[in-house]
Amino acid sequence: MKKGIIIYQSKYGATKKYVEWLQSMTDFQCAEVLKVTVNEVEQYDIVVLCGGIYASGIAGLSFLKKNISRIKDKKIAVLCVGASPFDESAFAQIKEHNLTGELREIPLFYGRGAWDESKMNFMDRTLCKMLQKSVAKKDPSTYEPWMKALMCAAGQNCDWTDKKYLTPLMDYLEN
Repeated sequence: MKKGIIIYQSKYGATKKYVEWLQSMTDFQCAEVLKVTVNEVEQYDIVVLCGGIYASGIAGLSFLKKNISRIKDKKIAVLCVGASPFDESAFAQIKEHNLTGELREIPLFYGRGAWDESKMNFMDRTLCKMLQKSVAKKDPSTYEPWMKALMCAAGQNCDWTDKKYLTPLMDYLEN
């Protein structure tokens, strides 16, 4: 495999867990998005961005958007990490919302994350509670997959991270 770097932004630890697994599987270097420069990233053949999904946005993606003109000749992939179970329709919406313009052709992969309200900052915890209250008013038979996951996870600590989610990404990187 060629020389690669994993750049990431992890808020509560699930993304970092995937980064650590991916690093051990590839021997790629790792760097936090906020601590890496495009000059460093340009030294690698492969660039993997890993970031959590927050309000439909992928954390750290702004690095790629800002620097794509300098790294577009690299093999690039994005791994997004979210608390919801994988849902093809929701995943397509995440891709359409985030991978626009020059990023459109970058492959997107998904890893299911974790849920731990005790680790959330005040704002995130408050927003989640408000969302739960809003969803609770709906008929449970009409819940979308993310709504079911949100309602089931409320008040619990859940860790759905699993190395199996890295298999499609590894297949892409090895080809």
